[in-house]
Amino acid sequence: MAAHVLHSGTRRPRRRVTLNEHLPVDHRLSTIYRVGAGLMGLVLVVFGILGLIDKIGFFDTGGDTVAGLNTNGALSVLSICVGLLLLVGMVIGGNFASTLNMVAGVAFILSGFVNLGLLDTSFNFLAFRIQNVLFSFVVGILLMIFGMYGRVGSALPHDNPYWRARHPEPVRHAGRGPHHPEQT
Repeated sequence: MAAHVLHSGTRRPRRRVTLNEHLPVDHRLSTIYRVGAGLMGLVLVVFGILGLIDKIGFFDTGGDTVAGLNTNGALSVLSICVGLLLLVGMVIGGNFASTLNMVAGVAFILSGFVNLGLLDTSFNFLAFRIQNVLFSFVVGILLMIFGMYGRVGSALPHDNPYWRARHPEPVRHAGRGPHHPEQT
């Protein structure tokens, strides 16, 4: 039945849009990407440093809390590393910060789900509790929002570089005025 649809021979070539399209260095979206990476990175670094100051055991799964979240040495070190990576993204800015925010956001959400499944098991070596899982979800969603802002959506302005990359035909036609040399 569906064979005639699959072999009709009229296939349109699909244009792939990469996440690293060129964005001007001074584009206003870069500020949003930098702020998102910087805020989340700062929160994670502070949380990690506070966890290390308390001299909690590296894989201790006891009830040691910092800022309302359960922690141990491993989670503190991991938080500092991820926070520093996000701060590097803030310094670099642009598409790198945006892509880093999106990837880190997805990683935080996946971490939340994995650690939700590991609660109250012997495999919970990061000492997660439900508040850590919720924190992981919130940070993941915020990072994804900061990373996707201005890149995805149905109402992007037509001067947005990502909209222009996804819609090359209207951009090409917009450049042709009544006296454009290509029309003669």
